[in-house]
Amino acid sequence: MALPAAAPGDGAPPGPAPAPANGPATAGLATAGLATAGLATGRQPAPPAVEVAGLVKAYGPVTALDGATLTVPAGSLTALLGPNGAGKTTLVRILATLTRPDRGQARVLGLDVARQAAQVRERIGLTGQFAGLDDGLTGRDNLMLIGCLAGLRRRQARARAAEVVELVGIGEALGRVARTYSGGMRRRLDLAASLMTRPALLVLDEPTTGLDPASRQRLWQALDGLRKDGTTLLLTTQYLEEADRFADLVHVLHHGRVIASGTAAGVKARAGGRVVTARLERADAVPQAARVLAGRLALAPGAIRAGAAPDLITVAAPGGARDVAAVAAALAAAGVPVAELGLRQPSLDEAFLALTEPAGSAP
Repeated sequence: MALPAAAPGDGAPPGPAPAPANGPATAGLATAGLATAGLATGRQPAPPAVEVAGLVKAYGPVTALDGATLTVPAGSLTALLGPNGAGKTTLVRILATLTRPDRGQARVLGLDVARQAAQVRERIGLTGQFAGLDDGLTGRDNLMLIGCLAGLRRRQARARAAEVVELVGIGEALGRVARTYSGGMRRRLDLAASLMTRPALLVLDEPTTGLDPASRQRLWQALDGLRKDGTTLLLTTQYLEEADRFADLVHVLHHGRVIASGTAAGVKARAGGRVVTARLERADAVPQAARVLAGRLALAPGAIRAGAAPDLITVAAPGGARDVAAVAAALAAAGVPVAELGLRQPSLDEAFLALTEPAGSAP
């Protein structure tokens, strides 16, 4: 939802300010703008909406962020990917001024999140993993409450509420009590609350988790409309196909560090080239097939992986069609029954696993 900026104590907490990042991390911020995301327009690129350099955050013995560095170009939809515990939510909380970093630097819309927290909150919206709604209020009253807390007059809040519900497609339910909303409608109402102050940057932490496919599609339609209107979107998601389809830029976070950045196509290319997919006649033959291919083709660790279905196995194929023939011959010689072989580009899911799983994690 929108983050009210006028509450007492919203400035940076007492104590030393985060130390600026050093050397390479800081230098990377100047070069990772619109061109990195494939969004070059021929004009002078706008300053980045988010600049993060060398962020460190620990909770006791657990290090959630360990030098994270990334840039979010203005006007882009940028996805932050990573396994559970990678540090995604911690990074989102720091950017939203809800958590203070131990070290490093983060700037949002040109503002330091530690020293200028109140100003940051005036300019951003946040949708967390759980909808921050009052179930006893109607959708309209929830939105008006957020608008008034953010400094809008009552008439302004009512008018803005009518606008944002049309953007997210829940105008017909505005007068209903929030407890009667479906899960998808609650997420869209929470998104509408985040838009009450017309934020320049909207931060979304797993906005589609738990939604059915139809609700996810409607939410993405709303987000796509916001991007077209110039709002910068930064989101975390567990649905990698969403990032592959919608994101301009992808950052992969692992153990508190950004280990890959670029377009979805670029991240997939970094993780490896084409893959052979083998669909076996029996799912219980997958472990045997993995052993056969590892032994006969002398593949590098991590080159063989389980597929999306229990009867599928994928093999890195830098040699293209030659590798298809080699896989087919090896499996046939070992008597492994194959139903189908194919050659294709890797999915973002496969690239994500290749980047974040330990080497050699074969089926």
